[in-house]
Amino acid sequence: MNIFTDLLPKTIQSPQQPKQRRGIEIKSEREIEIMRQSAKIVATVLKEISELVEPGMTTADLDAHAEKRIREMGATPSFKGYHGFPGSICSSINNEVVHGIPSPKKVIRAGDVLKVDTGAYYQGFHGDSCITIAVGEVTPKAAKLIRVAEEALYKGIEQVKAGNYLMDIAGAIQDHVYAKGFKVVEDFTGHGVGRNLHEEPSVFNVRTRQMPNVKLKAGMTLAIEPILNAGSKFTRILGDRWTAVTVDNSLSAQFEHTVLVTNDGYEILTDRSLLD
Repeated sequence: MNIFTDLLPKTIQSPQQPKQRRGIEIKSEREIEIMRQSAKIVATVLKEISELVEPGMTTADLDAHAEKRIREMGATPSFKGYHGFPGSICSSINNEVVHGIPSPKKVIRAGDVLKVDTGAYYQGFHGDSCITIAVGEVTPKAAKLIRVAEEALYKGIEQVKAGNYLMDIAGAIQDHVYAKGFKVVEDFTGHGVGRNLHEEPSVFNVRTRQMPNVKLKAGMTLAIEPILNAGSKFTRILGDRWTAVTVDNSLSAQFEHTVLVTNDGYEILTDRSLLD
């Protein structure tokens, strides 16, 4: 999930979103265990969507499945109502970068590059993750874009451990993406996640001096989410005030995990490979 709050007024809150706290929160063992559960719900939903999506379905179909499953597992959708967003997932296709609104008019077709981003709010804490799905057979360039986006996520995660810095994550992502011939979208960043869907710090995907280079501490929970474009890095917002698209109509891909910082490394809380 990206920073919704960059797009709309900050006065609209969903019922499950507590008042934003300031500063970076270090989670307790009890809080981390709850986050493991919220993150597992998110991972489960995304795994299911990756297995059921097929040409002819609509993004509204996927949204309905996500909301049903999130609620069945005892959570509520983090995104629905957040700053007025109408869906339980963000569903962005091809040149749509982030924040695509699910719709019964949005038909998924063979060859599409489909981004599905969702969150779950469980016992006071959020989990947040995104995947990019190649629908059927995609072009070689699209397949490479998706592969490099996922690789970039893990290059960033590999830098996570207590004592390292946010710019270690950003630099690893940036270097990998640019070496492969793609561009990092700089308009959106990762973020802290926990009691609030978006918390401090911002987790950049390129080296920058816009924000302090925060030192990582055990107990921090971060949503790391590189977004790659095949062409220009620049985006624009459509008239729905949500959907961001590439300015040159090029393809875009994104992957995201909620990650716990530990003393000797990291734990990927939204890891789909650990599901039964």
